[in-house]
Amino acid sequence: MAPAKTFQGLDELEKAVGTVIGRSAWHIVTQNDIDRFADVTGDHQWIHVDPEKAAKGPYGTTVAHGYYVLSLVPKFLSEAAHTEGLTAAINYGSNKVRYPAPTPVGSRLRATVELAEFERRQQGAQAVFRVTVEREGGDKPVCVAEAVSVLFD
Repeated sequence: MAPAKTFQGLDELEKAVGTVIGRSAWHIVTQNDIDRFADVTGDHQWIHVDPEKAAKGPYGTTVAHGYYVLSLVPKFLSEAAHTEGLTAAINYGSNKVRYPAPTPVGSRLRATVELAEFERRQQGAQAVFRVTVEREGGDKPVCVAEAVSVLFD
């Protein structure tokens, strides 16, 4: 899938501060995804991996780990926008991560990406992308995070 928006270099990207720069495609959360994430992280809490027990729990089904949803942010960023001419884009960290709503198995998720901050550096720039992950049919986002990237031109 091609990114929703392509910027021609850092100068063009910098002009987009304070605006929505793109949206990702929809992504379906499967039980297999949740189980594989649990295996990798060692987080096998029943609410994530035991459909029978989770059916009697607070959400009536299994729910994805919050960190699983956060781990989708790089995928969503790459689908939402791309900047031409970079030699590298490095994940520098995350700010203000929150999970306002659960992500039940079978959810369709997509992210809206806003360029919140942009600071020139000696080599390239540091950018803060506000990523809001919505669940189709949900009334609150399932994740809101600021992804910090170092961009080298």
